[in-house]
Amino acid sequence: MGDHKAMASAAVDDLRGQVAGTVLLADDPGYDEARRVWNGMIDRRPAAVVRAASAADIAPTVRYARSHALPLAVRGGGHNVAGNGTVDGGIVLDLGGLTAVRVDEEGGTVQAQAGATLGDIDRATAPHHLAVPVGVVSGTGVAGLTLGGGVGWLTRAHGLTIDSLLSADLVTASGELLRASATENPELFWGIRGGGGNFGVVSSFTFRAHPLPAEVFSGSLVYRRDGWANALRAYEAWTRDLPDELTSIVSFLVPPETWELGGDPLMLLGFVWASPDAAEGGRIVDRLRAAAPPDTEMVEPARWAEWQSAADEMFPKGVRGYWKNTSFDRLDDDVIGTLVRRGAEQTWRGTGFDIHHLGGAYGRVAEDATPFPNRSARFWLNVYGYWPDAADDVPCTAFVRGMAGDMEPYSTGGQYLNFLGEERGRDPLAQALSIYGPEKLQRLAALKREVDPENIFRLNHNIPPV
Repeated sequence: MGDHKAMASAAVDDLRGQVAGTVLLADDPGYDEARRVWNGMIDRRPAAVVRAASAADIAPTVRYARSHALPLAVRGGGHNVAGNGTVDGGIVLDLGGLTAVRVDEEGGTVQAQAGATLGDIDRATAPHHLAVPVGVVSGTGVAGLTLGGGVGWLTRAHGLTIDSLLSADLVTASGELLRASATENPELFWGIRGGGGNFGVVSSFTFRAHPLPAEVFSGSLVYRRDGWANALRAYEAWTRDLPDELTSIVSFLVPPETWELGGDPLMLLGFVWASPDAAEGGRIVDRLRAAAPPDTEMVEPARWAEWQSAADEMFPKGVRGYWKNTSFDRLDDDVIGTLVRRGAEQTWRGTGFDIHHLGGAYGRVAEDATPFPNRSARFWLNVYGYWPDAADDVPCTAFVRGMAGDMEPYSTGGQYLNFLGEERGRDPLAQALSIYGPEKLQRLAALKREVDPENIFRLNHNIPPV
């Protein structure tokens, strides 16, 4: 494998001559900033960081890494909790400068470059009263989000982000430029919709956009500890009969100080009504209020980009993070007891967990239409830690693991790539099997053998070509 000294040789000049972007080595100004990713627990020193000036810089960087046997990390927004956007002693291909978003209002499509964030997309689409279903933190990169699936506030209304993906332009391990869509390289198109970054470097995504009001009826019902069990029982019944337009996420956390909700753990039942008929959305939320009156609430129409960025302050760049996740269908007394007990334990700011209610458009996509696991799941649990102090690594990581372990008996299978932290030392094949299951993994591995038999794109939640 290559190292820093090898990169300091004349070969670096060769790479610099092939790309229009900046190539940063360890001694160059800006290197330390360029090597950092969102998760402060990930501290790696790449041999070089290539900051792409355009999509044309992708292929020569891939070919260079391959020909010099250097590990290649591909970074879009750099928000991946597992830290897959950087590497020790290898090449980081940083696409973060490629942020253009183009909206075709007449055609109802949105084209986004690989470095664009969810905020870039939301700000571009909102003036046209359109939206792409994306995630819930605006600093997240669209590339990693999409390649993993894309769960957010429009999941029931319009499905995952991948369910609105029309095509993608990408560079393969051989440096070939391809387009993947339902009619062009359809098997590759299937694989990138949930298979992560295993099959190439996507330079551009084209999405179908969906109508959305200028302001959406949205908000959170807030419950203190003594009301959690009753609220969850009411929530279980309420979610049995909801229209697609209503997506909800239940969060257990100690709120940020700026929210002015105190320092005790709270249950926040957040929702978005993706329809212009706010009165109908209000009547549906009133049914839940009646069954489980909240202690307080924050409910009002909100502009989409503002709602989408409401949780950003909890996930600033540089915090330390570790996440785990699972799907589940039951919200009975056993599960509720686990959720209430674990929610009450986290009396500090720095960990939390979310329950995403699924179904709707998400659940109507055929199981084998994409690699994304478990379209029949009713709920998806994300257990997350985000803390600034390394001294908290052990207790916060232990909480995440313990909570996930407690919920494992209720799991209905599959894991979501974008809710997975770093698991050093785990066998990649075993992890891939736990994510996709045997049938989808077999198909993904066959595609991997076809387009990346040398496993050039392995710094991800890897699908080995075996």
